[in-house]
Amino acid sequence: MIDKARIENNLKEFSFPRLSGTEFEKKSFNIMKQKIEDLNLIPLIQEFSFSTFYSRIYPKLSLTLLSWLLVVLFLNFHVIFTIVNLSLIFILILILIIFTRNPETIKVGREYHSQNLYVKLTSQSKNSNSDYNIFLLSHLDSKGQAFSIKIRIQLYYIWILSFLLTLFIILLTEVLLLLYFFSILILSINCIASLLIWLNTTNNKSKGAIDNASGISCVLELLHYYSNPKNRLKNYDMWFVFTGAEESGTMGVRNFYKYMRDFDREKTFISNFDSIANRVNLWDHGLLTKKNIKSFEYLLQNKEIMNIVKTRRFYIGTYTDGLFLLNKGFQGLGSGDKSTYNYVHSINDDVDKVNINILKKLCQFYTILLNEVDINFQK
Repeated sequence: MIDKARIENNLKEFSFPRLSGTEFEKKSFNIMKQKIEDLNLIPLIQEFSFSTFYSRIYPKLSLTLLSWLLVVLFLNFHVIFTIVNLSLIFILILILIIFTRNPETIKVGREYHSQNLYVKLTSQSKNSNSDYNIFLLSHLDSKGQAFSIKIRIQLYYIWILSFLLTLFIILLTEVLLLLYFFSILILSINCIASLLIWLNTTNNKSKGAIDNASGISCVLELLHYYSNPKNRLKNYDMWFVFTGAEESGTMGVRNFYKYMRDFDREKTFISNFDSIANRVNLWDHGLLTKKNIKSFEYLLQNKEIMNIVKTRRFYIGTYTDGLFLLNKGFQGLGSGDKSTYNYVHSINDDVDKVNINILKKLCQFYTILLNEVDINFQK
């Protein structure tokens, strides 16, 4: 049975600043480890180290190089000056692209330590096929920033639009000379956006109730539910995964992927719980099908707070464990709340922003959905 009071208690217990790689993230890890042990389950641990270069420096450096590209093209100062700068920019961008192909291996700057925590519950079936698996994920860490995630996303949009518009105008300057002066304004906006992105520094001031104590509470409640052998799925093994360092370039799931890389994409489903507050957006990529009749009925009954959103493989300014696994070819479902962006990564991300009833309804929905997935296994 899904317990609202337990969800609320867990939400409050995990709502404290816990920046990845710090003693505070380690605290959240220890709390979760104890809760798993209290369920008479054995927690498994994957430790790893990481650098914050990929998440905090690489995006800013890349955008700055591209902004400098615009400045060079705009100035058109001297042939040699232009060629040298364009060559240097191209080489640096190429190096960055090659260098960041496997972000989890980067060891530039200070090295931090984190860990993933996970539990596997085997199915009821005596003839269980281990190829059939369901992963439920949430991340243990949080982060604060100078700007909320909404402002950060807006800055990225402004930067992209101003970059494309300035580049377009520069290419037309010889034809439409009057656009030259307009391009000064747009280029200035692009440079200001780059500066503000640099100023959006990371801190440990956000309690992370929405992002992601809400997701932690849901996955933990589902773990409590399925820890009862009577509630186990008959045909699917279930994995409950609490990742570390998600807010530092999804380093936790990138390391955990080492365990998942050989899993059959047609027989494995993943679901990521991240940033839920007053409604639920369900990003579907293969888990919801026409066979899930009861699940769709439940969604219709709760349509004022739950809706299905078409999943894309790329989102400007945001990246999650679920998106990482989607881009690795896994089917699944993501749970979040786009209306939270005013508070996420800010000091305003507190418990009072989260509706416990929403978390309870989401957990109930998953018990219905996963039961249907399990039943449809036989058809």
